[in-house]
Amino acid sequence: MSKYIFVTGGVVSSLGKGIAAASIGKLLEARGLKTAIIKCDPYLNVDPGTMNPYQHGEVYVTDDGAETDLDLGHYERFTNAQLSKDSSITAGKVYYSVITKERRGDYLGKTVQIIPHITDEIKERIKKVAKSADVDVTIVEIGGTVGDIESLPFLEAIRQLRWELGEHYALNIHVTLLPYIKSAGEQKTKPTQHSVGRLREIGIIPQILMCRTERPISQEQREKIALFCNVDVEAVIEAADVKHIYEVPLALKKEGLDELIVKKLNIKMVDRGIKNWEEGVLKRLRSPAKEVKIAVVGKYISLQDAYKSIYEALVHGGIANNAKVTILKVDSEEVEGAGFKKFLKDAQGILIPGGFGSRGIEGKIAAVKYVRENNIPFFGICLGMQIATIEFARNVAALKGANSTEFEKETPYPVISLIEEQKKVKNLGASMRLGAFNCVLEKNTKSFEAYKSAKISERHRHRYEFNNAFRQQLTQKGLVIAGVNPERDLVEIIEIKDHPWFVGCQFHPEFKSKPDSAHPLFKGFIAAALNHVK
Repeated sequence: MSKYIFVTGGVVSSLGKGIAAASIGKLLEARGLKTAIIKCDPYLNVDPGTMNPYQHGEVYVTDDGAETDLDLGHYERFTNAQLSKDSSITAGKVYYSVITKERRGDYLGKTVQIIPHITDEIKERIKKVAKSADVDVTIVEIGGTVGDIESLPFLEAIRQLRWELGEHYALNIHVTLLPYIKSAGEQKTKPTQHSVGRLREIGIIPQILMCRTERPISQEQREKIALFCNVDVEAVIEAADVKHIYEVPLALKKEGLDELIVKKLNIKMVDRGIKNWEEGVLKRLRSPAKEVKIAVVGKYISLQDAYKSIYEALVHGGIANNAKVTILKVDSEEVEGAGFKKFLKDAQGILIPGGFGSRGIEGKIAAVKYVRENNIPFFGICLGMQIATIEFARNVAALKGANSTEFEKETPYPVISLIEEQKKVKNLGASMRLGAFNCVLEKNTKSFEAYKSAKISERHRHRYEFNNAFRQQLTQKGLVIAGVNPERDLVEIIEIKDHPWFVGCQFHPEFKSKPDSAHPLFKGFIAAALNHVK
């Protein structure tokens, strides 16, 4: 039977519970344990698929087509856990399921309540993941902070689970804040005490505290926290700020977190360490041999989390090439017009990520024209690939006014258009082309050279596609169709001949990149940008 670790957070949001959960998974895998990781989000949306990136950050997509919270990206980047739609549990999913059962008559006339019906639904969903994945440890992150009204059913569910399972089968870890008050010159423990107090009021007693802090915790402070929060002194774990998020597992290991977890869960497994992670990832992050600047031209640039997986995959590409990647964030609205060169002139490579809507589109088209004409390495992802197609159609194939029907329904040359089945779609949620699809690569292309394979599978999230009606016109002018979905004959990758690196893909390769295994396209893109530096 799987053992469980429940990760909660208090005081403020953005404390890094997702990275903490992922790091715990990494450390347990180093001991030969198989893990599953679940994110519980208390919002009433069924999933984040219809949310604006400014509201929620990026939407992460799994192989089976689930639109999920970005923390699942951390889980996959740090661990080998197999994630699916069941790895994301939202209040929206839970309430929708319970109400559907009530309408069907499944509860046989009972009054449907938060306890036991909502909490039972949450528990069943958590246990389903542990059983289906046949894992040793299931890590469950509870979104939000202690004290949020919407989080209470999830907290009650994990309280019940620990009571049902017993102390050696379930463990509560609470991530909290130790703020440093500069004017007073003191590190304050009271927010942590209050947060733990709120947890205890609802029946959850944390066995381990992970204290987020800018400064080292003194032994005196550790003893004070342990005394007032009723935990062992060794269970007060310093979770100090680090330069790179991939240093977190090593930092927590030095604090003895993994040893403490296996001790409290009564697990006896040999620690094989994370030397490969330390040597292959951290060493190159800390002292890279080279440096390259990459401009990311997007429309949600002001929010760091909107392109989280893109930024991380660029870093992974840098690690694979032993190079530091400096990311220049460029708002696509700012590059519209004649002044765009000043935003791009320092970049050795330019990437255009995915997105929706017409805002900033002309700026992106201008950026693609600039890199195409100046032989600067270019990587277009999803919308970025569509933008590259539009630019090529307008300025190389002389299809004046070429566009996507997403931006201009009456365009004379709809080189990008709505997928046929999407024309019948009315509801927005979970209705795009989602999840993993096959792609066959053409030999003698940059993509084939990167993957070193003719058949690949990548994750998608989009409604619009390359319009095959213009395929011959564009290829005759030099556009290369480098990858095609064999089942539907859909264009997945485009390239341009005689260019150092000009690749656009309809899928999202960033979702399958890891720090110790960079995605082939990101690895190839960074290598091309480094050559451009030379």
